[in-house]
Amino acid sequence: MVTLTQKDVVGRDPRRWWALGALVASMLVLGFDMTILNVALPTMARALDASTGEQQWMADAYVVVFAALMLPAGLLGDRFGRRRMLITGLGVFLAGSVVGALADDVTPLILARALMGVGGALVMPLAMAVLPSLFGPEERTKAVGAVSAASALGLPLGPIVGGWLLDHFWWGSVFLVNVPMAAIGIAACVFLLPETRDPASPRVDVVSTALTAAGLSILIYAIIEAPGRGWGDPLILGLFAASLVLIAGLVVRERRSPRPMLDLSLLTRRGFLLNTLAATLVMFVLSGLMFVLPQYLQAVLGHDAFATGVRMLPMMGGLLIASRGAQPLLARFGARGVISGGLVTLAFAAVLGSRTTVDDGYGFTALWLSIAGLGFGFAVVPAMSAALGALPRDRAGSGSGLLMTVRQVGSAIGIALLGSLLASTYGDRLDTSGLPHAAAATAADSVVGAHVVAARLGDHALAASANASYVHGMDLVLLVSGIAALVTALLAAALLSNPGPAAAHTPEEDTGMAPTTADARQ
Repeated sequence: MVTLTQKDVVGRDPRRWWALGALVASMLVLGFDMTILNVALPTMARALDASTGEQQWMADAYVVVFAALMLPAGLLGDRFGRRRMLITGLGVFLAGSVVGALADDVTPLILARALMGVGGALVMPLAMAVLPSLFGPEERTKAVGAVSAASALGLPLGPIVGGWLLDHFWWGSVFLVNVPMAAIGIAACVFLLPETRDPASPRVDVVSTALTAAGLSILIYAIIEAPGRGWGDPLILGLFAASLVLIAGLVVRERRSPRPMLDLSLLTRRGFLLNTLAATLVMFVLSGLMFVLPQYLQAVLGHDAFATGVRMLPMMGGLLIASRGAQPLLARFGARGVISGGLVTLAFAAVLGSRTTVDDGYGFTALWLSIAGLGFGFAVVPAMSAALGALPRDRAGSGSGLLMTVRQVGSAIGIALLGSLLASTYGDRLDTSGLPHAAAATAADSVVGAHVVAARLGDHALAASANASYVHGMDLVLLVSGIAALVTALLAAALLSNPGPAAAHTPEEDTGMAPTTADARQ
């Protein structure tokens, strides 16, 4: 197979738009799987007699492996071919889905989720990494928008499809549905996606890979467990210390290596660093929003899983509009203006959402959710495009892996911190006076648990208190998210360079960076 270079592909190969379709299909599979399991967990717990901790691992095994392996996955794509490794990732994801569908015990199911995480870690960074080789700067923003929209569109489709499957089939169907989707993605990549690679990329360093996987795995696990155990818990503090030691060891090893696996020099590129941080902070805010909203729609407004997924679609509509409208705005106002404006829009949506009351219906939620989708799209799509454009073409895989890893860690931190804020606010305001100790503990654990206790005891006052307490906690989370988005907007406006309309024409101008001698040779 002939390996295509940027010059070969961009501007003359009509397959690039069909190849984009292959990447969209791949990302849709991942976005879909990130939320479908949440719908099935109660059913799976009953069928497999899973404890609360085991349910946590059913969901978290995927996230931990996914975040830990993205950096090595990007390097594997650079060295052995991004198309080849993308197809491998989809194949591993398909195999994990089959194992999960056939599992009859908790342990093989957790292992299946971890296997799916391995596949997802290969797919996510490499789907982004091939975009600079397929599309020039004038088309790249549109391509990034399409891939980002596909990933985001899968989030509400998960509960919609998962709810329907659980109503008609057994719980394993939520895994089996991934099989045809992954197979379509594999076929599309085989026939439509050209190969790109960097034969001169460094060999995979087993020790550095182990340090990366162990350090990030422990960090993500600590972040996930901290809200439940407490941030001052000795185990959590020990895990944070261990992750710090491992990641510090990785940095020291890579800095001394003549051909490092983790190219820390990428972080010295101002355009890559600042746009990566902007995209990560957007994901921090979005993860908080996505965490509080489904519980509000289900527990407070009383919708089932299928109806909840449908009611999250306005945000996807806003994102789709932004992904199509970002390029003209970039040409007119430059990356700094569009990213800052998107963040201000996201902040406005979050602050507006923080005015939600118990008596508000879905209409108000749909309004601020649509605005949030617009803000998210206008902020994250140009930031991702500019960050990718700042990467040398021969390091697109490793750089994209670094970008997606930082984003994933940002999402995990957002869920952990904002989830902890929601839980503490909800528990402090909930009135459980007069309830038995066990019932009070269940009600204080979650708004869903409070409604279960209220229904069993016929206690309407408890249900009303739970709704009011949850909405208050949600409002506080949205307010904090809005403030975070506004601060990020101010930082973007102050620090991002803005070369103006010409930013739509060259990667260097997209990021405000002058080409180096090495870049010019490439």
